[in-house]
Amino acid sequence: MTEPGAANATRAYRAMVARRRTIVLGLATLTAVLFVTDVGVGGSGLPLQQLMQGVFTPWNAHETIQQIVWNIRIPMSVTGVLVGAALAIAGVQMQTILNNPLAEPYTLGIAAAAGFGAALSVVVGASAVSMLGTAGSAWVFAMIACGVILGFSTLRGASAESMILLGIALVFLFTALLSLMQYVASDAQLQQVVFWTLGSLSRASWAQVALLASVLVVITPVFRKSAWTLTTFRLGEDRARALGVDVERTRMLTLIGVSLLAATAVAVSGTIGFVGLVGPHAARILVGENQRHFLPAAALCGAALLCSASVASKLIVPGVIVPVGIITSIVGVPLFLVLILTRTRRLWN
Repeated sequence: MTEPGAANATRAYRAMVARRRTIVLGLATLTAVLFVTDVGVGGSGLPLQQLMQGVFTPWNAHETIQQIVWNIRIPMSVTGVLVGAALAIAGVQMQTILNNPLAEPYTLGIAAAAGFGAALSVVVGASAVSMLGTAGSAWVFAMIACGVILGFSTLRGASAESMILLGIALVFLFTALLSLMQYVASDAQLQQVVFWTLGSLSRASWAQVALLASVLVVITPVFRKSAWTLTTFRLGEDRARALGVDVERTRMLTLIGVSLLAATAVAVSGTIGFVGLVGPHAARILVGENQRHFLPAAALCGAALLCSASVASKLIVPGVIVPVGIITSIVGVPLFLVLILTRTRRLWN
């Protein structure tokens, strides 16, 4: 390549990087705006002046306003950002290690196992299943599903096909067990189980925020550090191996991180579908496959999607907060159908 050609290529690359960074910055701004909107919207009809007072000078606000702002609205909104980011990041890596554009955190039965764990704790009693309550029981069973897949893959070889097939089997198994719990539950228990499986941010607390934030802080830098290695998966397993990547080991370690993220997110918020599918695809269209930009863009897309769904869940029925999982499914199903029917190359090739 001549020197002018090399210079042009360098300028083009720098322009591409600058454009992608601008897109990520724009997504961060959009997420911040949606977060503020989510905090400002609620079923209590709190006036803007009192809301601002409760946020910025809570010591001068009435105790009721303090409770609404700092114990209900802000934890819910922060949880929405964190859960959306966690599910989207998990979706990115699931699609990467399984080489499947329709993979998401629930592909391997993690959500189904968490749903059964939560239902079991409600029906049998939380203390009989986990000392950490319903959320703890959901997390334990989600990690059990992960352990089964890891064990099977270790014994049989960590191929993407075997992991997907086993995940489908686990989905059917834990869905059947969840149905059994619903069948034997009392009316009050059934109501709790159904509400949990619908997915909601209304149970958010600062303790859950701290837990999920801690998992994100630990796992995300690991994925970020492995950005080049994970990006090579898009070239195919053979080419990745030729570049010196230990495909099986990388897939297994990534699966552990994905499982921790997805299990913690589901334990905190219940089953919220399609965020882990929609977020990565939106980010892929915007910034491409390079995980240096793809990963933060997907996290922000997931956070923005769940924040917007949270806002919609508060506005659909005045005075009532609709479970946010219903909103994401209503939005996600049409997109899922479009992906299946069109199989657009823009999303995956």
